[in-house]
Amino acid sequence: MTPTGLSRDVRTTAKRDVLISGASISGPALAYWLHRSGCAVTVVEKASALRAGGYPIDIRGTAVEVVRRMGILPQLRDAHIDSRRCTFLNADGSELASVSPHAVAGSAEGQDLEVRRGDLATALYGKVRDDVEFLFGDSIDTLVPSGHGVDVTFHSGLRRTFDLVVGADGMHSRTRESLFGPEEQFHRYLGYCFAIFTMPNTFGLSRELMLWNAPGKAAALYAVGDSDELHAFLTFHQPEPPFDALRNPDALRNPGAQRDLVATVFAGAGWEIPGMVNALRDADDLFFDTAGQIRMPHWSSGRVALVGDAAYAPSFLTGQGSSLALVGAYVLANALATHRDHTAAFAAYERDIREFVAMNQALVDNGAARLFPTTARALEQRNTMLRDLVAMPAAPARPAHSALTLPEL
Repeated sequence: MTPTGLSRDVRTTAKRDVLISGASISGPALAYWLHRSGCAVTVVEKASALRAGGYPIDIRGTAVEVVRRMGILPQLRDAHIDSRRCTFLNADGSELASVSPHAVAGSAEGQDLEVRRGDLATALYGKVRDDVEFLFGDSIDTLVPSGHGVDVTFHSGLRRTFDLVVGADGMHSRTRESLFGPEEQFHRYLGYCFAIFTMPNTFGLSRELMLWNAPGKAAALYAVGDSDELHAFLTFHQPEPPFDALRNPDALRNPGAQRDLVATVFAGAGWEIPGMVNALRDADDLFFDTAGQIRMPHWSSGRVALVGDAAYAPSFLTGQGSSLALVGAYVLANALATHRDHTAAFAAYERDIREFVAMNQALVDNGAARLFPTTARALEQRNTMLRDLVAMPAAPARPAHSALTLPEL
């Protein structure tokens, strides 16, 4: 799968003013490539500063080539977590199987990367902070097409006009909602809720993941390096999304309803679950959400486009969210560098990456959710597969990760 593009001698050289909403992964990556092709770029981010820390994320296949071309591959290799063991536990806490993380994830050992989300964000920000305008602690209130641009009113009251606007503001994108309507139109719920938080590493874990399963429930403790903190993860099957705990303004301001829901689901569970639930109640970094995907027929409207999770979130079940964000930013920037007309550029962007997105989103339909079986029978089938993995070599990297060949930008 190779994106097509015009030769360099016909690429646009006239400067565009571009606003990007979101300074996580796809936003700074896009800013880097747009600045390199001659655009004047502004990034607005509702957080007051760059978000450090965060859970581990993967950079696989084609995305590794993107960060290589950005010049940050050595920095990310230094930050590579290099987990050494993934231990699966039975409901009573006894060990079921201990396997290589690569055998479970389908990643290419020695090539693909796993880093803290904050390490990737810091590396991306470091490439653009001196060349791109950042507006932290602000957000877009309104977008109004006007002549040959988009009139933007920010939450701070600032008003400016840009040639193009790109929403890189995540799965729950306000840019997408303002352009295309409520998230529910595009959200494909995958049947799981999850909570992520940090807790003290009182278990002596180092560079490893421990995963506990019961039908419809799972818990994980992830030790990144030799840190005195663990990333804790609780997920459970829920036939319908708990909208009261997700969208209710009171619940978002005070996530007590989310904590109560998780505690109720895991009441009576064994292993270290009671301690994890207690830690969840005290955590100041709780992130609660559903496993879902964003699937849209189009990723642009007029002079506004979407990239990354805002356009095609694949869900954590694929492990490809950050990789799609990096690749999507590159392909969008290439399309804008190749086509002066934004309509043609956005059409090329969708044409060149949609199949790659579809292949990676389809990973949830091809067994990625087997890590979290919802029935006793499915759990036993998964366990049989894990026992076989112990005696077999690691699985090859999944073709979807590397199915796109990048043009030169």
